[in-house]
Amino acid sequence: MSIVSTTSKPWLVAALYRFVNLPQFESLQAPLLVECKRNDVTGTLLLANEGINGTIAGPEEGINSVINWLKSKDLISDKDVKYSHASEQPFLRMKVRLKKEIVTLGAGDLNPASNAGTYVRPEDWNDLISDPNVVVVDTRNDYEVAIGSFKGAVNPETDSFRELPQWIDEKLEAEPDTKVAMFCTGGIRCEKSTALMKAKGYKNIFHLQGGILKYLEDVPKEQSLWEGECFVFDQRVSVKHGLEEGSYDLCHACRMPISAEDMGSEKFEKGVSCPHCFDTVDDGTRRRYADRQRQIELAKRRQEQHLAADLTEARERKKREKELQRKRSLEGERR
Repeated sequence: MSIVSTTSKPWLVAALYRFVNLPQFESLQAPLLVECKRNDVTGTLLLANEGINGTIAGPEEGINSVINWLKSKDLISDKDVKYSHASEQPFLRMKVRLKKEIVTLGAGDLNPASNAGTYVRPEDWNDLISDPNVVVVDTRNDYEVAIGSFKGAVNPETDSFRELPQWIDEKLEAEPDTKVAMFCTGGIRCEKSTALMKAKGYKNIFHLQGGILKYLEDVPKEQSLWEGECFVFDQRVSVKHGLEEGSYDLCHACRMPISAEDMGSEKFEKGVSCPHCFDTVDDGTRRRYADRQRQIELAKRRQEQHLAADLTEARERKKREKELQRKRSLEGERR
């Protein structure tokens, strides 16, 4: 199935994943990279023994060609891809990476392709989670849950997906025969989480097919049990019902979603700090961020894409994410 644009935004974005056994996944790396570059497609795709995951963007014809190539290799099907449009190319280059896992859980050998929980369609999700005997678990990270979730869902308060197995072992209040319903943004994390739950002996495990995004797309707002907005990992930052663009922006220092109230704080400086990270940014880092932001603004006024600034931002972001994760881990140990 090819996608034909009905919008003036020129870039087609395809987010995809599929758990499928790929014992020879290394051999796919080179031809897949060639196919993407030949079609002017950029982004990141991850390959592992357990399947494929990633997001790519490019001209519609190019994206359609790459998707058809993936389908011809039985790597994905139409239901495994979600499309959106962007006014600017969101990625700088194309990467195809080999990984141990397409979404990192670090829980040993699992087989979501054949041992995941029961899919629940968005239109049936309300009935399931309205049952008082069902434990509803949000498998996303704490900063994602902070801006929206399903009413009554349990928040594991994790900083990364790798922390979920420990939370299940130590804090999940559920017997092996308890009905547990799990959900995430697009479906990949909750699908893998249900395979973990089944491996741990839980019998009645369910997950939201297509994730929150499919629910917000398919379920009318007046019937919805979703509260708030849904964090997304692209230029939109958050979405609301009908997948309309949300009200949140992103702090380019710590990558936390920020509200209008946050941006009104004296601790907010665009590209430099926000109330979430103000107290953790030293003067040297603050100066570097401020200089980077000036370069980005100058490039925008010249109607240019400041690639050096974008690359610097990506490196700084990864550094800050690691630093924040380390500090949060230390704080957790103290508690």
